[in-house]
Amino acid sequence: MAYAPKLNKAITEKFYGLGQNGKIQAEYVWIGNISPPGEDLRSKTRTLDEIPKSAADIPEWNYDGSSTGQAPGHDSEVILKAQRIYKDPFRGGDNILVLCDCYHPDGTPIPTNTRYEANQAMEAAAEFEPWFGIEQEYTLYTDDKVPLGWPRNGFPGPQGPYYCGVGVDKSFGRDIVEAHYRACLFAGVKIAGCNGEVMPGQWEYQVGPCEGIQAGDDLIMARFLLNRIAEEFGVIVSVDPKPIPGEWNGAGCHTNYSTKPMREPGGMDVIMQAIEKLSKKHSEHIAVYGVGNERRLTGKCETASIEKFSYGVANRGASVRIPRVADKQGFGYFEDRRPASNMDPYVVTSKLVKTTCLE
Repeated sequence: MAYAPKLNKAITEKFYGLGQNGKIQAEYVWIGNISPPGEDLRSKTRTLDEIPKSAADIPEWNYDGSSTGQAPGHDSEVILKAQRIYKDPFRGGDNILVLCDCYHPDGTPIPTNTRYEANQAMEAAAEFEPWFGIEQEYTLYTDDKVPLGWPRNGFPGPQGPYYCGVGVDKSFGRDIVEAHYRACLFAGVKIAGCNGEVMPGQWEYQVGPCEGIQAGDDLIMARFLLNRIAEEFGVIVSVDPKPIPGEWNGAGCHTNYSTKPMREPGGMDVIMQAIEKLSKKHSEHIAVYGVGNERRLTGKCETASIEKFSYGVANRGASVRIPRVADKQGFGYFEDRRPASNMDPYVVTSKLVKTTCLE
């Protein structure tokens, strides 16, 4: 276990009460290169002289890409370009969080900048008005790698009472979950809800519905906020898709998806056409739906088999679930249950758009 001194947060609060002489702090946030991308978020702070009106007003910056595996040492500068602004729930005031993507000095995107290509796909499919609702599952661990609510040398009681459970023997880490929810609302992340999950120590929050590229942006910022809040509590956030082997539920990032034609009367026909397209490209999607997903998609514990595409109404054991309400009214959306909890939201959302709208 790494040594982490217990710092006094009350002392830090004394300094947060000081004025900033008209300046603001901008926390630049970006994705690093340690696989999987859901595990590697980076940030650093810059002083700005005034409040920016939009992301276009925020100056480009750079970082040492040789320290993140994104550039060689002899040409190490990677350029950060601001793409979306959020309010900073940690510093408060006019301070901001700045979601960035990453570029070579010549202006071309670096290989790990999946946002760039995703945004091109979203712009190409703009007439379809793609909406996404993403369900991010995750597991909370102590700093010596024991899931919250688990004994240090053994197993908790069997699954059953923990899903949406209430009580000290069923719910573990709620303070972190509540703090994260409020931080997302304050920041401007379109968080839709949260709940305890099936395995003890496991939780879920939902982001959306968001149109186009905002879905990926908001999920990345929500992940950043969760990790920063967990840092305050001395807790580790894991998005491993199968944190505990055996008959324990894994962690996914189910992606609810619709286009404008799907949401209109008669849209069920469009939904079925989209599902048919997905069935023909199952292996392509699985290949980009997260790292270690083969440990999760076993056909057990509310998953479909990774080997075979399937769909069904209200079926949480299928690759794609059609909600009962959509089936009843004849239009709406569907849920792709295959993405792993560590998936790259830019890759997954753009892959859905490409397969169902652009190919």
